Amino acid sequence: MKKLILPLSIIVLLATSCVSKKKYVDLESKYIDAKGNLQKLEVKFDKIDKRVEIYNNKINSLKGDNITLEKENSLKLDMVDGKTVISKEVRVLMNKTLAKMDPEKLATAKTLKDSLNLAVSYNVVRKALGKSEFKNSKEIDIEIDQTVVMISVSEKLLFNSGSYKVKSSALELITKLADIIESEPSMDVMIEGHTDSQTIKNESVNDNWDLSVKRATSIVRLLQNKFNIDGSRLIASGRGDTMPLYSNTTKENRAKNRRTKIIILPNLNKFFALLAEEGVIEK
Repeated sequence: MKKLILPLSIIVLLATSCVSKKKYVDLESKYIDAKGNLQKLEVKFDKIDKRVEIYNNKINSLKGDNITLEKENSLKLDMVDGKTVISKEVRVLMNKTLAKMDPEKLATAKTLKDSLNLAVSYNVVRKALGKSEFKNSKEIDIEIDQTVVMISVSEKLLFNSGSYKVKSSALELITKLADIIESEPSMDVMIEGHTDSQTIKNESVNDNWDLSVKRATSIVRLLQNKFNIDGSRLIASGRGDTMPLYSNTTKENRAKNRRTKIIILPNLNKFFALLAEEGVIEK
């Protein structure tokens, strides 16, 4: 019997050892599976976090765009049924400009369009052509029509008779014109040359059409080459003698018809915003 006891005890121990190892292997397998699942969840969570971050960035970007749009919309001007409609903020800025003007001149504004024209005119003249030597000059005429600024300059300030070469004495005036154009990058500018009806032909020009185009082109080249105005914003146009201001029957009238016209089309939204930023008018 004693001989059987030892083997049996060994068998029991071996049996016990086998069961524990099996359980261990089973638990280890479950642990590995759980760890693998946890890693998969961590990867999923990382992806979710990244997606959330992307969405948040998009939302913040949209918020920024919305703020920009709100600012732009606050200065928006639209034409509805032929009537000028402006936002509240633009109207406030316009009214602050009008408050600085001569009450007698202000009384001539009967409509919203008239008020806008006066405000644009006042700021353009004040900003770049306000110095006394040009402000009261009979050789410079400034008109505003539906917020388009038209500056008409007589021949004698820019050119010698029959010539398209810009006078050196005209540089100060052209510098001021360049200041107007540079002040608002959204402005498009057309330079129009006009002549009287008298026939002209010399070594440099063939006729009035040729002279008017070459004069306009001379101003455009000067604005581009000397003052670095983007050429894509400039248009050179010759009108010859087709659009006289007065009948060409007298010497005085013909002199008035010989002119260069600078036509500026500003973006009103940016125009008033720029004035506010520069402190020309308070916000």
